[in-house]
Amino acid sequence: MSSAITAEAALVNLLNTYNDLNPASLDILDEEPSALEFMRYVARNRPFVIRKGAEDWKACQRWDAEYLVQVMGNSNVNVALTPHGNADAVVEEERELLYVEPMERQEPFEQVIDYIRRQEKGICDGPVKYAQTQNDNLRDEYQDLFADVPSSISFARIALQKPPEAVNFWLGNHRSVTVMHKDNYENIYVQIRGQKHFLLLPPIAAACVQERSLPLARYSGGDEALHPKLQEPPQCVPVPLLDPDDKNHMSGTLTSLLKPMSVTLNEGDMMYLPAMWYHKVSQSSGNENFSCSINYWFGMLPIPKLAVLIFFAGMTWTSAVSSGRVTASSASSRSTLQGGPRPMVAQTATLLAE
Repeated sequence: MSSAITAEAALVNLLNTYNDLNPASLDILDEEPSALEFMRYVARNRPFVIRKGAEDWKACQRWDAEYLVQVMGNSNVNVALTPHGNADAVVEEERELLYVEPMERQEPFEQVIDYIRRQEKGICDGPVKYAQTQNDNLRDEYQDLFADVPSSISFARIALQKPPEAVNFWLGNHRSVTVMHKDNYENIYVQIRGQKHFLLLPPIAAACVQERSLPLARYSGGDEALHPKLQEPPQCVPVPLLDPDDKNHMSGTLTSLLKPMSVTLNEGDMMYLPAMWYHKVSQSSGNENFSCSINYWFGMLPIPKLAVLIFFAGMTWTSAVSSGRVTASSASSRSTLQGGPRPMVAQTATLLAE
């Protein structure tokens, strides 16, 4: 090896190899996969969409505003409030970047859905409200609606050999946007009313998402004056700063190699989103003036996690070479034992693809 390989050059090679091996699109299925077929997608860590996969569910047939209010009535539910619909988002406050969670409070369901619909129509101003607790709420505070959906997704339950750890209910309007993030769950996402719009990036994008550790804050105050308040005791959380919708964010040496996948879920559509995939989510309201979804979270298998660990191991090794902590001669000897950086790049990309 005549010269040290820079970390950036190795990552460019890795991203190009991954792009060569993987299409920048999702598979679109017209029926549910078998458990074996689903397991192949899990092993390859690749998403897919089943068009109309849930159209026969009672939820897709029944869940209009009138029915939801009839079932839930004035039951208190948790609702997230933000000034602009940016829950769990990066906010600049006095020239400092903060990761700000929404203010949460209990409100009668009938009032929540009425507010969401009136705001969608432009009838009322004020904070954006979103039901988004992500704590198995469909089997808890929305349990009266749970009978209208399957208790599990059979092909995922059989393949993963476990029931879902959480089943979540989401209700909002077009003003709610979820910023780029990842979850350590195998996710089966189902659109009931309206549309959800996803921008997806694979785990290999970790080198490009500009993750930083930011102070944690939460919105507080009255409805007309929500403002971020730092949490006590102080905490910091790792947050990706990349926004795939911002062309300036996507013009760098590495980010220009990313190929975000865009997919819209219509009513009755189902999507498998693998663990550790980055996703940004927006939504559109349907004829009922709200968007409603549910998702099933299954504990992830170690396959995608292992691929990401190998990827970061490769990054650490190339960084050591570029910094001089590993000399060219020692790197050359390692190439005999480990295949060197170029085979490692190919092996990692292949593992993520297969």
